[in-house]
Amino acid sequence: MKGLLLKDWYMMKHYCRYYLFCAIGFTILSVMSSGNMFFVFYPCLLCGMIPVNLIGYDERSRWEQYSAALPYTKEQLVSGKYLIGLFTQLAMMLVMGVTQAAKMAIAGEFALGEFGVLMLLLLIVSTLTSSISLPFIFKLGVEKGRTAYYVMIGFVCGASALASNLFGSQSGMEMRPNLLLALLAAAGIGIYIFSWYMSIVFYKRREIS
Repeated sequence: MKGLLLKDWYMMKHYCRYYLFCAIGFTILSVMSSGNMFFVFYPCLLCGMIPVNLIGYDERSRWEQYSAALPYTKEQLVSGKYLIGLFTQLAMMLVMGVTQAAKMAIAGEFALGEFGVLMLLLLIVSTLTSSISLPFIFKLGVEKGRTAYYVMIGFVCGASALASNLFGSQSGMEMRPNLLLALLAAAGIGIYIFSWYMSIVFYKRREIS
């Protein structure tokens, strides 16, 4: 598994460097923007798309066929992509959390409850976006599974619009972490685990030609 993660890490550094620049750009925009939560959510979406792009490069280089001659199981191949996606998403969430906390503190508007709501929403978006796309990708391949990407974009746009309304309204400023948000965050994690399992099932059944 360590070898698979290193391989994906090297590929990510070589092929996905532009994601870093996009993430930096959107992070700066999120600081400059006064209410558009899309700039906050989109970097997490980008990180969730890194495993999909890595799978695309694997298919193009015929890594899937080559890996059959190596001592790796299909469970490990799937798990490597989920882990690399999880690590990048958590790192992006940490960066965005620190950035938004600093923005709130500088403006004199830092509220622990509101910050907690923001982090829970980031966790929900980060887990669900990967969970939606990866099972389709492992079942159908990158080209045929791209429909899930557009579903994911629509989800994030809808979630960012809703969050912008919540945080921009007086009621949104009074929001605090509650049982519903905690349950939604737990559901997002549960769906991510279920998606991981289904991707393994689909990839085992898929014929690699």
